[in-house]
Amino acid sequence: MDVFEPSGVRIAGCGSCVPEKRLTNDDLAGMMDTSDEWIRQRTGISERRILDLDKGESQFLLATESLRNALADADMQASDLDLIIHASVTSKMTCPSTACRIAAELGAEPAGAFDLLAACSGFVYALNVGEAMIRSGRYRSVGVIGCDAMSTAVDYSDRSVAILFGDVAGAAVLVRDEDPHRGCLYQTLNADGRMWPSLYIPDDESDLPVGVEDSGSRMGTLRMDGREVYKFAVGKFRDVIQDALNATGLTVDDVAQFVCHQSNVRIIASAMDKLGLPKEKVYINIDKYGNSSAGSVGLCLDQLWKAGKIKQGDAIVLVAFGGGLTWASSVWRV
Repeated sequence: MDVFEPSGVRIAGCGSCVPEKRLTNDDLAGMMDTSDEWIRQRTGISERRILDLDKGESQFLLATESLRNALADADMQASDLDLIIHASVTSKMTCPSTACRIAAELGAEPAGAFDLLAACSGFVYALNVGEAMIRSGRYRSVGVIGCDAMSTAVDYSDRSVAILFGDVAGAAVLVRDEDPHRGCLYQTLNADGRMWPSLYIPDDESDLPVGVEDSGSRMGTLRMDGREVYKFAVGKFRDVIQDALNATGLTVDDVAQFVCHQSNVRIIASAMDKLGLPKEKVYINIDKYGNSSAGSVGLCLDQLWKAGKIKQGDAIVLVAFGGGLTWASSVWRV
């Protein structure tokens, strides 16, 4: 039996993929009873990116290109990967996994590959799993992807949901590092399945929660109790960040960037206010991309990475919450 030595973990590269097509608030105002001002005031969103189906774009394409870009950033080949973890709730097929198709497209075989489903928490869930598998000493390199094409899971007659979501993919390549102190300092993966009726995608009427009236949205599209999700998110966002700081002994001053899921600008602002997080340490791009579910944190990480706002030796805190209901944190020394 092989003996495996625990190791540190390094983010070798980041990547993302964003569709060119924009869906603005004014576009939505032409489709439903809403306005640019109404959406901005409640969410902070002015536009979001969506797939151009006429050009053959797909969730699979976004996910694949994000990892391709992360590999290029890391100066690595797909054949260097031992494992690919792909997080999404909008994969077109469940068999084969999208991760297996990505591995074949990029030439990563015989690397292991699997899909992970944790909704908006997906990228952080996948990042934590990938880091732990490398740190155990059993894997040397893992490609992590968070990608959702929410435009394929939204009924555009449902204003409460349609105004929020967009399509993006973010990816990172993790590799073994000789420094055992490098990598994830602390992580959490949590869920409360009792709250699943607050955010779900039913396939048919049998999936509707008991006692919940059918909203009339198309089956196979997202249903959300916005009030309950907002209450949950405001409290959980603050608690998860505070827990991460308490567990690691870090202060706000010690952290270079708080990389937060882009759900609603008011939720992020509330956490910033309660915890005293300075504006320059909390990246916000929801105004341009909307809520992109599992793609959100990965896109933020890549944009911060490419802008030079995350440097070697920095401490960063990644947090997300989503359907399940799920929430997760990941504190890194990069």
